[in-house]
Amino acid sequence: METEIIETKKGAALGIKIMLRKAPLLIIRAEKGYLACGYFNPNTIELLEDRAAIIPHVSSFEEMLSKKPSYVSREARKLGARLNMTGREILEIFTG
Repeated sequence: METEIIETKKGAALGIKIMLRKAPLLIIRAEKGYLACGYFNPNTIELLEDRAAIIPHVSSFEEMLSKKPSYVSREARKLGARLNMTGREILEIFTG
């Protein structure tokens, strides 16, 4: 398992990477929400009313920050997160 502090203009977030058999499980956790890799299930995120964005097909924190999500939860959208944003832009919202 690897961890990394990811700084934003508005604060910091914790990146967690767990190597699984074929691909890593990635999450970047901030105060108001999180970015997750494709291992996460949108139905569960909605059921739990989490603020989250899923960024699929990534193997590093840098990829998560530079790519756009395939899914943004209803609660994250209430904060202003959108599908056309990069992971870094959404993380700024989650740390602000």
